[in-house]
Amino acid sequence: MQQNPHLYEINTLLFLRRLSAKYGRPITLSTVPDEEWQELSRLGFDMVWLMGVWQRSPGSRQKALTYPDLLKEYSAALPDWKTEDVVGSPYAVYSYQLDTMLGQPEELARVKARLNSLDMELVLDFVPNHLAFDHPWTREHPDWFVSGTTAHAAAHPDWFFSPHPGTYLAHGRDPNFPPWTDTAQLNYASPEMREALIGELLNIAAVADGVRCDMAMLVLNEIFGKTWCEVTGRLRLKEEFWAQAIRRVRSVKPDFLFLAEVYWNLDDKLQSLGFDFTYDRQFYEKLRYGSAAEIRRELAQDTARQYHMARFIENHDEPRAVSAFGRERAQAAAVIAVTSTGLHLLHDGQMEGKQIRWPVQLALVSAEIPDIEMGRFYEKLLLFGNAPAFHRGIWELLETRPAWDGNDSHRNLLAWLWHYAGKYHLVVVNYSPGHAQCLLKLPVLFPPDMKVIFHDELHDATYLRNPEELNSRGLYIDLEGYHSHLMNIVFM
Repeated sequence: MQQNPHLYEINTLLFLRRLSAKYGRPITLSTVPDEEWQELSRLGFDMVWLMGVWQRSPGSRQKALTYPDLLKEYSAALPDWKTEDVVGSPYAVYSYQLDTMLGQPEELARVKARLNSLDMELVLDFVPNHLAFDHPWTREHPDWFVSGTTAHAAAHPDWFFSPHPGTYLAHGRDPNFPPWTDTAQLNYASPEMREALIGELLNIAAVADGVRCDMAMLVLNEIFGKTWCEVTGRLRLKEEFWAQAIRRVRSVKPDFLFLAEVYWNLDDKLQSLGFDFTYDRQFYEKLRYGSAAEIRRELAQDTARQYHMARFIENHDEPRAVSAFGRERAQAAAVIAVTSTGLHLLHDGQMEGKQIRWPVQLALVSAEIPDIEMGRFYEKLLLFGNAPAFHRGIWELLETRPAWDGNDSHRNLLAWLWHYAGKYHLVVVNYSPGHAQCLLKLPVLFPPDMKVIFHDELHDATYLRNPEELNSRGLYIDLEGYHSHLMNIVFM
């Protein structure tokens, strides 16, 4: 895997339904027309995350028809939705087998082989904290789940369900929110459960190149212990599950990729346990709500650590970027997220400027007219960000200086340079609604006897600059609000 890879998240069920309508025939995973994968390869994606491929729970589907908040989400995404459009959550896993709605089990290996032939890797979901509340293990191995007493169930009736009289199993839970009542909480104090779950992970590793691990921090010993201490008492857990699991998988597949969804500033902890990349939730928050100065402070942190952060402006858990940021700010945020260091996560529909968030429980959503200009913007951005320098080169955050005395608008500009094998690529973003100007002193000594050309790939504009002026004064930048430069620097 090259540095700073691009990952594309696909809602697998909606993707196949969309292709079936486009081509006028039923499409399963292994019958996706080659041109669909080839287009992702052309745009420079290194990995495809097929979200939601595992068998969904029948019980979860029934529960998904009863939650008032979910019903509102369905109506927002599909006003005329029907009962049959609700298929349940892919994060209440009933079995780590390919859901029959998507094809036959052997099709996962086929799609992996096809992606690999195009130099892309296949990433699938792994849900460590819980399984579906009607998963076969709840009947066959109830001791593999957190269980409570009648008193516990009476004190916290929403925490527990009773699959058998006198048995109370806990629902999966984030300690800051109500439980997910279509799930059952796995018990990390059980060595047998850990071994069985690692077995499931090894089975996934046989048909994929990596996993995106849902809410990965919940199964850390400290977090699990605090969440369930009222029920389990004080636990003395020894080795972290992730250390065990990652070691076992990499003993079989050394290059297998682990990506963690993580919150609560636990990125460093999970990276220390072996994760290749961890969600950069703080960066998302700064992009959505913060200023250029706050983003600059994030980018100025330890560079080595940033190479392991996963950056995004939307995914299936977040609102659509255009809806959350506004159209112009969403483009500026995308430039920052795609051309900075780390893994760059883009979401199904993001490049088309879609605005309706798709509930993962739905098998159908309202059609939206693609934003053609947004599509062109992303094509230019991704092709620019796939130059060798972005994957093999050196990244340098640049200081923006006042263009003239008293002009503080330079604080709203962000700039960095990528360089490799004599090739230079400059990114400048105005992360504010107003005009901004600055001077950039580039870390390059420009030969005085050569022409220096800056070609902006985003706007197809060319600027010829005097090398002596660049060396002494710097490069003058003037950008409209939320506009960007994606510049290739050429010496002639």
